Amino acid sequence: MNAPVTPTNTEAQLRAELADAFRICHMLGWSESVGNHFSAAVSADGQQFLLNAKWQHFDTIAPADLLLLDSRNEATPEGVDASAWCVHGTLHRRLPEARVALHAHSPYATALACLADPTIVPIDNNTARFYGRTAYDLSFGGIADATEEGERIADAIGDKSVLVMGNHGVTIVGETVADAFEDLYFFEKAAQTLILARSTGAPLAVLSDAVAQNTADGWRPYRGMAAKHFAYLRSKLPALA
Repeated sequence: MNAPVTPTNTEAQLRAELADAFRICHMLGWSESVGNHFSAAVSADGQQFLLNAKWQHFDTIAPADLLLLDSRNEATPEGVDASAWCVHGTLHRRLPEARVALHAHSPYATALACLADPTIVPIDNNTARFYGRTAYDLSFGGIADATEEGERIADAIGDKSVLVMGNHGVTIVGETVADAFEDLYFFEKAAQTLILARSTGAPLAVLSDAVAQNTADGWRPYRGMAAKHFAYLRSKLPALA
């Protein structure tokens, strides 16, 4: 683990935003006991990153609790969950452009991931938001704590921003905490819509490729929503005890 450092303004801001993302995730009912993990790159090269400590409940995470790690370390650092290191250590080492990585088992995204075909089919604005932006890893092998699994996950996500992890959950990557969290929020809504629509047993009214792409492109001017929405959610958090 890195020696303690005096946070820069940028790191301090990232710590505050990432800590609040954990607590918002719990507020929305998406935390899972003391598991799952979020990370955010601090260094310009993306190799140094913040990660939650092993088995600390999301609702208790404060900025100072986040660990500053280096993805180039070979062994799992002390105090870090092995699966968190496998996923996030590899992602930040292999994909430095993925500044923020959020891994969660939110209910509908996980239900979608458990379907034989977990494709996020474009049937409305929210599902079409992820058209062409979603990757799939259907090679579930249990708890993702082996080096080769981290490499496979990094290969699978490639240049996409969402990875549906078959029989597991979802991992979202983004440029900022707000951007990544907004995609996590809308992916959960998209998965909910798709699960509910499929549950009727009726045929889906699937958008054409052209309309789906046009809808996905149409979301780009709305990127500023993320910061506003994230700020609102942060304002609803109670003070840490």
